[in-house]
Amino acid sequence: MKFSELVERIAGDGADAWITHYEARAARERGEDVILLSAGDPDLDTPDPVRERAIERIRAGDTHYTPTTGRQHLREAIAGLHAARTGQRVSADQVVVLAGAQNGLFATSLCLAGPGDEVISFDPMYTTYPATIEVSGARLVRVPAPAQRGFRIDLAALERAITPRTRAIFLATPSNPTGVITNEAELAVIGDLAERHSLWVVADEVYAGIAPGGQVPGLATRLPEQVITICSLSKTHAMPGWRAGWVVGPREFAGHVESLVMCMLFGLPGFVQEAAATAISIAPQAEARTREYCAVRRSLLLGELRGAKNLACAAPETGMFMLIDVRATGLTGYQFMRGLYEAERVAVLDGGAFGRETAGFVRVFIATDEPVLREASARIRRFAGSLA
Repeated sequence: MKFSELVERIAGDGADAWITHYEARAARERGEDVILLSAGDPDLDTPDPVRERAIERIRAGDTHYTPTTGRQHLREAIAGLHAARTGQRVSADQVVVLAGAQNGLFATSLCLAGPGDEVISFDPMYTTYPATIEVSGARLVRVPAPAQRGFRIDLAALERAITPRTRAIFLATPSNPTGVITNEAELAVIGDLAERHSLWVVADEVYAGIAPGGQVPGLATRLPEQVITICSLSKTHAMPGWRAGWVVGPREFAGHVESLVMCMLFGLPGFVQEAAATAISIAPQAEARTREYCAVRRSLLLGELRGAKNLACAAPETGMFMLIDVRATGLTGYQFMRGLYEAERVAVLDGGAFGRETAGFVRVFIATDEPVLREASARIRRFAGSLA
């Protein structure tokens, strides 16, 4: 039997990198001595008021259909949070509530580009980006943010990459996996190019709430009719399993996303939306908790691996991950990942899953308990030191 061409586009690159993660997760569930530092699921509980609100609403029978784009009061709360973070004042009808940022990226991709179009994003990029962008039939154009430049965008390469077919630039700031925050000077160039060529800018700001000060520079106020902002509560509030995210953009764009949601999602559960509204009401405290949690562990891991044989840490500006340069071991990131798991039972992620620029790196998740991170660091040092 035949399948559509879509199945090839959604397969994505770097799928093999996740095999180790799945193996490790299954081993841990069997009770084996395994440390998972491969996936971005913070080792924090969802704040109590958020959980209690969901339980309360379930008991009250809030389990029926909801408005497709999200309840009015939740969209108003999101609009307020967006304004506080970006400076852009928006109304509730510019907000669509979706099942996490990944769902938002997927819907945005389908609404902005199609066959024959090109979409630019920056290498390294999150592992789902290639499939998410190319699912529409558009072609992904990778612009490097090289390791030798501190993983900062090569702006000259960005300008050269734009063609008459280019429709959008997808920008994750702070970046996963690098933790780099796009600065004002870089954004000025990106904004100039977007204006000159009438391009959409899709700003993935999932980690913005845990950046210093709880916000990052952006283009939403400068280009309000061209910028789409995507965010969620997964990282800031330790809520990855709730699947509560959103997109904010021009009203016409929001209308198109609503049409897509009608045939794809049909609205989040009411009790999840009520929990999300509660989460937004305590955003400053929740974000500060996560921000401090990650900052402490960033410093811990840097200290534990300082001077480790064959390793060099690429300290992130923010986020829940740290890249480790393993090129001095003579191994690729994939080989190091497999060898580390087999020898020491520590699961990390091959940097090559994020693009060419991180092929000699591994990505380590840092938002876990301190004793676990110390033990993982000791095992990583031991494995790296054992290599010729």
